[in-house]
Amino acid sequence: MNLDLFSAEPAPIAPAQTHWLSESAVLFRAKASLEAPLVLNEIQTVLEHSPLRQMPTRSGKLIAVSMSNCGELGWVSDARGYRYEAYDPLTQQPWPCLPALIHKLAAQAVQQAGFAPLRAEACLINRYTLGVGMGLHQDRDEQDFTAPIVSLSFGLPATFLWGGQNRRDKTQAISLNHGDILVWGGADRLRYHGIRPLKQGTPPPIRHPLINQARINCTLRQAR
Repeated sequence: MNLDLFSAEPAPIAPAQTHWLSESAVLFRAKASLEAPLVLNEIQTVLEHSPLRQMPTRSGKLIAVSMSNCGELGWVSDARGYRYEAYDPLTQQPWPCLPALIHKLAAQAVQQAGFAPLRAEACLINRYTLGVGMGLHQDRDEQDFTAPIVSLSFGLPATFLWGGQNRRDKTQAISLNHGDILVWGGADRLRYHGIRPLKQGTPPPIRHPLINQARINCTLRQAR
């Protein structure tokens, strides 16, 4: 396995390289880089209907990452806790449809990783600005843990923390770069993971307002 994968700082890696992080988790380097301009335009259209926002936790504290959703369901957080809803609480309208290109890229990665065909009901859109990260957590608000999680990264590089089944397990620091797609499921589905606070790094070779000094992450899930 390429040792650069576990560096806290991003390293240039040739497109189409595949790295198995563990038994049921695989990172496809730059798999979505060519389609990135179109994907970002599609995300921008989604956000025109369901804008990014900082969601409150049950305690009232705002989540640092700006979020939105597309697809049949959207992940939300408020005084009632974490859950999936069919309507955007900000607009009181259904979430925008999941763009076909995002679904296609995710489905191809899932198939290549050896999982059953993707049935993505929800796509959580996260925008990280400089200094913003996400603490270690498990994705366990879904009803069925047999389907994998698919993560697409665009913009500035980020350091992904890949932990174990318990919060205190040792983590690996993995660089996620522009166009990378990460898939994890099976025995790794409930691993703890997070993102270190975003730092300034080498920007991708394309310009787009969504990734100006920022990172966009799309996470597709089967929620039910």
